Amino acid sequence: MELDDAIAWYAEQAPGLGDAFLIEVLKTLRLVEQFPQAWHPLRPEIRRCRLRRFPYSVVYTQDGPGILVLAVAHQHRKPDYWKNRLG
Repeated sequence: MELDDAIAWYAEQAPGLGDAFLIEVLKTLRLVEQFPQAWHPLRPEIRRCRLRRFPYSVVYTQDGPGILVLAVAHQHRKPDYWKNRLG
């Protein structure tokens, strides 16, 4: 939902910008999958990897051999809104 909303918002701002945002999110997800321990821990089990071009972060936790994305979160709006997703 939040990813779709962000893509739509960027697409309205300039042609191709929504696609550029999605591509950067996908690149970031690949990096997180390859190096899940490489980014800033928010808590011992939760990490955040910031996108380079856009003010968003991928918030995730390791889920066995894979990762579980908790949020694609804007870095300045509604901080920590995703915390209720931890269960």
